Amino acid sequence: MSEYKVVLITGVSSGIGRAAALAFKARGCQVYGTVRDINSASPLNGVALTEIDIRDEHSVQQAIERVIVKAGRIDVLVNSAGVSLIGAVEETSVEEATRLFDTNFFGALRTTRAVLPHMRNQKSGRIVNVSSVLGFLPAPFMGIYAASKHALEGMSETLDHELRGIGVRATLVEPSFTRTKLDMNSAETAEKIAFYENARGQTLGTILKQVSTASLPESVAGVIVNAALGPWKMRHTPGGEATLLARLRRFAPASMVSKGLRKAFGMKD
Repeated sequence: MSEYKVVLITGVSSGIGRAAALAFKARGCQVYGTVRDINSASPLNGVALTEIDIRDEHSVQQAIERVIVKAGRIDVLVNSAGVSLIGAVEETSVEEATRLFDTNFFGALRTTRAVLPHMRNQKSGRIVNVSSVLGFLPAPFMGIYAASKHALEGMSETLDHELRGIGVRATLVEPSFTRTKLDMNSAETAEKIAFYENARGQTLGTILKQVSTASLPESVAGVIVNAALGPWKMRHTPGGEATLLARLRRFAPASMVSKGLRKAFGMKD
């Protein structure tokens, strides 16, 4: 794909989405970024902001139509908006799980469905879904978040099978912990069960420690740009820990991976 493309990125208020918007702009793309409240959003140099609530079908359709009217096409969709949640599966209410899935999975599904008719007419396009290493390697006390990313990965692979024949491709970017507000200020489940208190606290401490020394969003943004504009492949990991975990998951015995994961989070076998 040539570098001059019309790119739509969800969730550019901060973090990976914001860094990616600037990275695409630096590559000469025409970039549109979505925010939930345009009146309170910080300006993003050279990036056109458009208001969208990815949890609302009508809002999504309106936002996509606005971009099409202004730009005439959408070549790349980056589903970057997401939320996190820390807590044991038993501590997670169905309502909390539903809210998380409504953003992380159904939000991506809504934007994808809204963009695809235009990409099919163009007979070209790239959909980049920002997943996580938890999309292939679940971690303790992040089960519902991991489940949403597993769902996103399954949808992405299926989508690519369905559309590659007409020049539309789907791909995944799977970062590890990143120094963003999402990772540093993850929400916790409302219910707290005493049985999980020590292990949950240990896990949260491990996460905060890893985030404090993790890569900056710009490192993930570069991978997103390459996933969108470069030669297609299904999965992209931003090097370092993410790439190591992907290789371990693929090649190492499951028992060794499980043991290493539990040790990393301070959990007993």
